[in-house]
Amino acid sequence: MLRALPFIIEVVLLVACLVDAVQTPADQTRNLPRWTWVLLIVLVPFAGPIAWLFAGRPRRGSVPAQDGWPIRDFAAQPRTIAPDDDPEFLRTLKKQNEHEARLREWEEDLRRREEGLGKTGDEGEEAP
Repeated sequence: MLRALPFIIEVVLLVACLVDAVQTPADQTRNLPRWTWVLLIVLVPFAGPIAWLFAGRPRRGSVPAQDGWPIRDFAAQPRTIAPDDDPEFLRTLKKQNEHEARLREWEEDLRRREEGLGKTGDEGEEAP
């Protein structure tokens, strides 16, 4: 099993890097054209896939360039707001609390009325 380990590592590297290189847009590869990277990955064991990982792959978080300048649209990115700072969340929370308070008042009022009916009326007699 130990003798097969380098071969298994090479096959995994080959397949993973080849798939990554083929799926990467041609204008985002670094240092060499994409077709050259594919040949390098297939023909040079270990060094080809490792070179792709370090020198050919687009950088993480890189943005495609237009006329040499990166395109960034910060306004289009959603802004995360904490619940304590979100006015819409606070508004719904306030409505929910008011609703629950109103329900508690109604339940308390109903309980008082039921207790009042039991003390003043006779429980055994029916009203005509």
